[in-house]
Amino acid sequence: MTVLVLVEHAENRPDRLSLEALSVAASLGEPGEALVIGRWSTELAGGLAGRGIGAVHVVDDPRLAEFAPVAWAASLAQLAAERSAAIVIAAGSDRGNEVMAHIGARLDLPMAANVTEILGGEPLRLVRQRWAGSLLEESTLDAPTKLLTIAPHAVAVPEAAAGAAPAVAMFAPQLSDADLAVAVARRLEPDLSGVSLADARVVVGGGRGVGSPEGFADLEELAGLLGAAVGVSRVVTSQGWRPHTMQIGQTGMRIAPDLYIACGISGAIQHIVGARAAKRILAINTDPEAPIMAVADYAVIGDLHQVVPAISAEVRRVTGR
Repeated sequence: MTVLVLVEHAENRPDRLSLEALSVAASLGEPGEALVIGRWSTELAGGLAGRGIGAVHVVDDPRLAEFAPVAWAASLAQLAAERSAAIVIAAGSDRGNEVMAHIGARLDLPMAANVTEILGGEPLRLVRQRWAGSLLEESTLDAPTKLLTIAPHAVAVPEAAAGAAPAVAMFAPQLSDADLAVAVARRLEPDLSGVSLADARVVVGGGRGVGSPEGFADLEELAGLLGAAVGVSRVVTSQGWRPHTMQIGQTGMRIAPDLYIACGISGAIQHIVGARAAKRILAINTDPEAPIMAVADYAVIGDLHQVVPAISAEVRRVTGR
């Protein structure tokens, strides 16, 4: 049984969500195969070593230097046909879901999204998240080629096993002008001067309770002391206090830090979905009945503009900063 995984990458490293997809593929117990679109490098090869991949197929086509969803889907569909893939997996990222949806439309195949576990069998038994991650559903996927995406941050990524980098083969898909009609034209890079919200080990989040754009000064001070990233709830972006790139939630970023400090955030289900992968949650809120208290590991009932500076002061005392 051939299992094929689409691997997204940036700066010569596999994307974290793609490593999660590879982890699910490896759980099936057989060496899988991967598709990488873009320039191949020794650094990227090293990042895939020990990830349960026996072979990597590389599409190094200058026309695909930027993301082109239909062309990516055509490439993956053609490779899946050539390799007689029984299962095709992608990360549950914006790109992964879009590419797999295009493949499903092209090949008239169903697609299962937000998968957390593959149980096996025929039809293929799966566990996947439903209702914004609030419940798990066991379902079956009955198709000649199974298409699925992995729920973000729902699967652990183990340390890479010892072993050589996988074998590499170049793959040249047949692409039409229509396949290339939609592509990324240019990029507007966000401000990367601070800690990345996606990779931060500590995140300090602010919601409506922060009160104003100026109220984030206390949160930013604490984040600076902890080497943390600052995130926000949807209402903050709706008010225009902070950009959408900082939003945590179902329609924003999904985070998985060691610690999430939620300040003045009530905890609507859409926000909880984005933060549920945090190992620990500390909630600071004046309302002891706020929904976020039900998922928090620790809670401080009080005014965040008094509590957060007090935490910062204690951090300074302990660290001598």
